[in-house]
Amino acid sequence: MNPEFFISALVTLLVVVDPLGLVPIFTSLTARLTVPARRKVAIRASLIALLILCGAALIGDWLLRQLGIGLPAFRIAGGLLLFSIASEMVFGVRIVRESNTAEAAVEEEHVRNVAAFPLGIPLMAGPGAITAVILLAGRAQGDPKLLGGLIAVIAVVMAACLVAFLIGTRITKLLGVTGNVVLERLLGVILAALAVQFVIDGVKAVWS
Repeated sequence: MNPEFFISALVTLLVVVDPLGLVPIFTSLTARLTVPARRKVAIRASLIALLILCGAALIGDWLLRQLGIGLPAFRIAGGLLLFSIASEMVFGVRIVRESNTAEAAVEEEHVRNVAAFPLGIPLMAGPGAITAVILLAGRAQGDPKLLGGLIAVIAVVMAACLVAFLIGTRITKLLGVTGNVVLERLLGVILAALAVQFVIDGVKAVWS
């Protein structure tokens, strides 16, 4: 597998999904559950997000072709979307918005459904993550090895989310409020750079 593709895919998905950033939300959503129940929610949410993102990797490019959308256009639109998410991370808007979504979901949905919504989707496998996966699958250009590597990367990121959820309390205490804020801003800057690169690649493809 191309190491550059692997590293790019891993960094992009880790930043977009942001396992550490989801820990406080997971903790608040499952605060009233027993430890075994929290473990079940974490596992179920990770599996749901894994299936959604793997589906996007395998059929996302085909779906775009059926809709008559060129990959360069999707790269530009996807890059802009990821840049929007990155700006929310840098300015501290994303966590507030996701927390509000999570609180609203708890009021509307039964606790046993929390794993599917809002954890599985849209917090873990949200528009940003799905867009990133489709863009990365487009870079693979149908190469089975690269697509297999992308699915492996998705599995690694979901496993990172699962581990983060299972030891969430310890992570929150270790990083503290300041650590979480600094990490969120840093990841936002990295994601912004990746988003700009997606847009540049799309513009180059259009002009060529």
